[in-house]
Amino acid sequence: MNKPLLETRDICKSFGAVRAAHKINLDLRSGEIHALIGPNGAGKSTLIQQIAGGLIPDSGSIHLCGEDVTKQSTVSRARLGLARTFQVSALAMEDSVLQNTLLGAMGKTRQSFKFFGAAVSEPTMRSMAEHALERVGLIDYARSRTSELSHGQRRQLEIAIALTLNPKVFVMDEPMAGLGTEGSQQLTQFLDGLREEAPILLVEHDMDAVFALADRISVLVYGEILITGTVDEVRSNDAVREAYLGSE
Repeated sequence: MNKPLLETRDICKSFGAVRAAHKINLDLRSGEIHALIGPNGAGKSTLIQQIAGGLIPDSGSIHLCGEDVTKQSTVSRARLGLARTFQVSALAMEDSVLQNTLLGAMGKTRQSFKFFGAAVSEPTMRSMAEHALERVGLIDYARSRTSELSHGQRRQLEIAIALTLNPKVFVMDEPMAGLGTEGSQQLTQFLDGLREEAPILLVEHDMDAVFALADRISVLVYGEILITGTVDEVRSNDAVREAYLGSE
């Protein structure tokens, strides 16, 4: 099997007496979608923050494309190829859709944010941003204020920003949150094709999307991985059904 592009090795994280992560081993391989599920309070957000660089594990290590990035910053990990979308939108609502997308392109090219105004007319970065918007279906909204977008369109914009990084790994935190049935189906179809460009670690509560997309699923409960397996293996596991999926 191909080597992992993203891997956590025995990472642990506690907040006082609360054990948020305990010896978590998780990996993401080329061409796959690996879903991370679990009940509220299971430690999913803490794990994602550690992977992305917002938190440093108490012990264990995190590897990205074969490099130990455990103590590297969020920005360093992004430049190595990790692109993240957020559970709660972090967009600049008063800026245009294009301006938001350019922020990602600037990060990829290491352009200083002091020259953001000039970046709008800089051909390379503008082309990167417009191409990303076209891919997610937002090119016609490039000049629109971000606050005018629907919730689903803002999710699409977050993915466009991630695309400008030309990532090697996607980490997506509940991209279906707040979407209706049609929006979830459209995004599911888009992510299904995106895995061939870069694998996706998908944190998601929409189980229809998880079961449709995931090559593997890891179930996190009380800061520990209960099981990692295929959709069928997870669905049929009695402990998973009791802890998360329900008994019916």
